[in-house]
This record gives sequence, C-alpha cells and structure tokens, in this order.
Amino acid sequence: MDLFEHSRREQIEREAPLAARMRPRTLDEFVGQEHIVGEGRLLRRAIETDRLFSSIILWGPPGTGKTTLAMIIARRTKSHFDTISAVMAGVKDIRQLVKAARDRRGMYGQRT
Repeated sequence: MDLFEHSRREQIEREAPLAARMRPRTLDEFVGQEHIVGEGRLLRRAIETDRLFSSIILWGPPGTGKTTLAMIIARRTKSHFDTISAVMAGVKDIRQLVKAARDRRGMYGQRT
C-alpha cells in the first residue's frame, strides 16, 4: 500500500453510487434470509466464529442478497472477495480466479 492508496479508497467510496454506499456491511444490517443467517442459525454462527465451510454456493434470482451476503462474509472473515457473473464468465475466467486465489493463499495466507 502506498501513501495515497487510503485516500483513493476513501474517495472511491464517497463517489460510489447510492446503492453501493447503502449496501449492508454486517449481518445485523442484512435484511431477509433469516432462515439461514438469523440469530443462532448454522451459517451465521459459522460466519461469526470464522469457521466457514470450504466453499458456499449462493443460488437464487437477482436481488435476493447473494452478492451482499458474500461481501459480508468476506469482510467478516478477512477474506478476499471476487465477483463473477455466471452469465458472462467462462471456464477460462473461473480458472484464472482459482489460480489467483491459490497464489494469494500461498503467498499471503489469505482466503478467497
């Protein structure tokens, strides 16, 4: 991280679209899906204790909170977060993400 990176990140966050700025950042702010992330539920306990499974597949129609939940999990567990569109991405894109994740895990010990 260089001297100006923090300022750039803050500026990007300030200038982000309203929807991005208002997106929930914690499980307490997350609304809906109580059956999986409500108080005492298995997934919520796993997230809060940083003892997640090796992988999670979130499936559902647009607007149900999949990306937001994934971002909350990544932030809470200090993991790297990559987004990928199942509609636009191909096998090559997935392989690149997997390779980058392996490299990051090997060099920095950071999960994805």
